[in-house]
Amino acid sequence: MSFILPASLQRNFLTLTAAVGLFCLSTGPVLSADKSAEKVEKSPDKSDDDTLAGHSYHGEVFNEGPRRAAYLMGGTGDVHFDVTVKNPEAQKFLDQGLGQLHGFWYLEAERSFRHAANLDPDCAMAFWGAAMCNLKNEKRAKGFIEEANKRLEKATPREKQYIKALEAYINADKKKSKERNDAYTKALENLIIDYPDDLEAKAFLAVHLYNSRSSSTSYVAAEALLQDIFEKNPMHPAHHYRIHLWDHRKPEMALTSAAKCGQSSPGIAHMWHMPGHIYSRLKRYQDAVWQQEASARVDHAHMMRDAVMPDQIHNYAHNNEWLIRNLIFIGRVHDAVALAKNMISLPQHPKYNTLKKRGSAKYGRMRLLQVLRTYELWDELIALSQTPYLEPTDEEDEQLNRLRYLGLAYYQSGKPQEGDKVIAQLQKRVDKLQAEKTKAEADAEQKARTPEKAAEKKTDEKPAEKSDAKQDKQEKAAPTDKEIKAAKDKAGKPFIARIKKVEKQIDALKGHQAIGAGDFKKGHALLKKAGGADDVFLIAVQWKAGEQEKAEKALRKLIGSHKNEVQPQATLVELLWQSGKKEAAQKEFEKLRKLSATIDLDVPLFTRLAPVATAAGFDADWRIEKQLASDVGDRPDLKTLGPFRWKPTPAPTWQLKDAKGKLRSSDEFKGKPYILIFYLGHSCLHCAQQLQAFAPMVQEFETKGYPLMAISTDDQEGLKTSIKNYDKGDLPIPLFSNSKLDVFKSFHVYDDFEKQPLHGTFIIDGKGNVVWQDISYEPFMDPKFVLKEAKRLLPDDEQWKGFALDVF
Repeated sequence: MSFILPASLQRNFLTLTAAVGLFCLSTGPVLSADKSAEKVEKSPDKSDDDTLAGHSYHGEVFNEGPRRAAYLMGGTGDVHFDVTVKNPEAQKFLDQGLGQLHGFWYLEAERSFRHAANLDPDCAMAFWGAAMCNLKNEKRAKGFIEEANKRLEKATPREKQYIKALEAYINADKKKSKERNDAYTKALENLIIDYPDDLEAKAFLAVHLYNSRSSSTSYVAAEALLQDIFEKNPMHPAHHYRIHLWDHRKPEMALTSAAKCGQSSPGIAHMWHMPGHIYSRLKRYQDAVWQQEASARVDHAHMMRDAVMPDQIHNYAHNNEWLIRNLIFIGRVHDAVALAKNMISLPQHPKYNTLKKRGSAKYGRMRLLQVLRTYELWDELIALSQTPYLEPTDEEDEQLNRLRYLGLAYYQSGKPQEGDKVIAQLQKRVDKLQAEKTKAEADAEQKARTPEKAAEKKTDEKPAEKSDAKQDKQEKAAPTDKEIKAAKDKAGKPFIARIKKVEKQIDALKGHQAIGAGDFKKGHALLKKAGGADDVFLIAVQWKAGEQEKAEKALRKLIGSHKNEVQPQATLVELLWQSGKKEAAQKEFEKLRKLSATIDLDVPLFTRLAPVATAAGFDADWRIEKQLASDVGDRPDLKTLGPFRWKPTPAPTWQLKDAKGKLRSSDEFKGKPYILIFYLGHSCLHCAQQLQAFAPMVQEFETKGYPLMAISTDDQEGLKTSIKNYDKGDLPIPLFSNSKLDVFKSFHVYDDFEKQPLHGTFIIDGKGNVVWQDISYEPFMDPKFVLKEAKRLLPDDEQWKGFALDVF
């Protein structure tokens, strides 16, 4: 017998009884009828005791995480987790979630486990799986394991061991990490002893031994666990764990797993990425590049298929910046530049991708400067500094870095006057900071010297009636010189580090200034003092400063520790040749040729080696053919894994009525970009706040060519109420009704598990593609960021056009 609450009481009941049917859809024990679910869909407002519109009915902990239904992807690993489950389809999602969990694809793994729970709300292990996906988010992990515990009586003894072991680990004192880790190790060992055929327990123990490693951790024991798994399932995704296990200790131990990891779970990008760790450690950069490109392609395929923004994949930027580094090592300069530019041009978001965060924007800019510096592409660096790729920024450290590289490029390209201007700009920054420091210290001294009266007690006594003695007691004692100095030092301290940073950049540029003028000795000293110079470049300056013997020794040592990197080897060839050591140069040139299969011959460092190649009797193209490794497994054609670059996907079309009943559609905006907001009706307070925030900027958006509009869960009467509630006259944002929620669902602005609409903000380009989006339990409240991002992604003048083309 199902128990159906009246719709008017459902929200209060759900909020108060989150224990019941945590992940239920309309088929679950709480929302058990389509009718009641429909009423919830149409009631996104709130009362004082209700859940905020867009927020989870089950409490704050469930606002985050996946809220769109899962589907069976395929390619997520040959694993099976036989647990108590009534619905055969739920078992498929449990297995998929397990494979995704082994691939550290936590968002999608949680989605799969949550979907399984929706199909079978009594399945305790679905909630255990969701907890496993959130071990780095203690609050959410505890919420999930509590739900697993509530279903414990329906679990088998084996499942109970899994749940209790994880519960103890999650709730243990983190400060007592050794005891905590040892207890979890023992619990997993007990599972294996009781159920020796449980491959998943062995896999989880192996990765736990790695994650909690200490001086007493036995790598051999962990390897034995993995070997046992592979004897029974040679393509188990635990190959991922073997790579982690041996990555920093003895990477060759994981070569077999490097050849199978991606192939074991071809639909998970991280599983293609991980072998790149092993190949990079072994200086096999060609193979590392292949793996990282495979990872990028699989990520792109997923993101474009499922309408996900690039940096929402937490390790996406890490994979691509590492790929750029390896491209630099093997001399694929143009691809490195293109990929770095592409990273910079991807959609940004304040939560996961800005110059402040370690996302694509920051990594892309960092690696772009690195490749331009490494291969002396000075003119390109100067040109890019006038584009969005390397534009000025308010982020102080990024701007200082930009100016240092720009000044370097000017001096190296024979434009010393422009370089001097950069030094002057940096010096002006020092002077400004010094002035701010002086003022802060003066203000602190004045404040310290100014007597402050103690707060007067509340009394009926009038101030004039107070005795002089009492008044004297309320005066603070005069500060000592030591106290005044301490106050000044405290006020000035924050400026000291900032000033030193700028002064280091000035020293570096004065070093390049000296080098440009031919004073290599002075330049070398200044660069060493400043720090941060490219090691190979610094050695080359030392060589040219007359310290050839020391420089050659240092360069050969560096080449030894940077095996198979083409830039230091090519530099040694050039320096030997320029120093008249022709025979030695040709000998080193032969070593370079062995690494030359993929280098770009048209970059300055390699074009300068043309005389060496000619003297050795080689053609203009002196590279050798690429040799394919024989121990990398069966590699698919990279093109079959996905596209090399992310591209935005088409926005769904829509046709809706406005407040006056006029039918409007997305067809009106063909060839024109626009901003689209989804809000949850006139009674949603924070939706109203979002409209109030965006409305004053409507004209600015429109002037730039980006009209704003909003789609509501309201019917037409509700739209009229939203317009009426705008406190500054007529609401300048056109509103459209979507009370059926079909457009919300088509844009994925909808919680499939709790059957309710969410908040959404989209930037759509003139081709009808979604180039930026925010979907959340709360509305996006920063219109200035949206406008800035629209201008960046949808440029409207000549200097930005190349940027736009490179994005898409």
